[in-house]
Amino acid sequence: MAVRSANFPVCSPIISGVEIQTVQPFLHYLENVRERTMRVARCIPDEKIDWTYAPGKFTLGDILRHLAMAERYMWAENAQGKPARYTTHGKELASGLEDVLGLMERLHAESVQIFAKLSDEDLRRKCVTPGNAPITVWKWLRLMTEHEIHHRGQIYLYLGMLGVPTPPLYGLTSEQVRDRGGA
Repeated sequence: MAVRSANFPVCSPIISGVEIQTVQPFLHYLENVRERTMRVARCIPDEKIDWTYAPGKFTLGDILRHLAMAERYMWAENAQGKPARYTTHGKELASGLEDVLGLMERLHAESVQIFAKLSDEDLRRKCVTPGNAPITVWKWLRLMTEHEIHHRGQIYLYLGMLGVPTPPLYGLTSEQVRDRGGA
């Protein structure tokens, strides 16, 4: 069945080939996703960790703490069939860039230990999200990586607004790709 929208062309609602069937390849992918996030997070100037573009919006530190806490206390808990324990992403958890990066590293290691214990059967069972929606565990884990990538984009945007240089995502900037395409 195709989905039609007034603003978008007809598209298929099914995406195939992105199913997590065993945990080890997923963990390898997750580590790559996290390394790219940490690469840009390390570009944040320490004095800008509490910067935001508008009052009441996530600061750079909030984004990083949110990623750490959500992965460990929402995704990892739900993947085990437990309720989420995410309660805050506030400065009381860690302040200053080095402490925030340390929090991310520590909670990520805990999460990876939990995910590594998931069996192939565990990946196919249902868990319940904080919104009380049942979802297959492998799909929940896939959403976790999408969530991190979304917030990584915010970090790139914030740093761009601040004029802070950031690393290219995959080794080349868009300008370098464009220049090489015309060669």
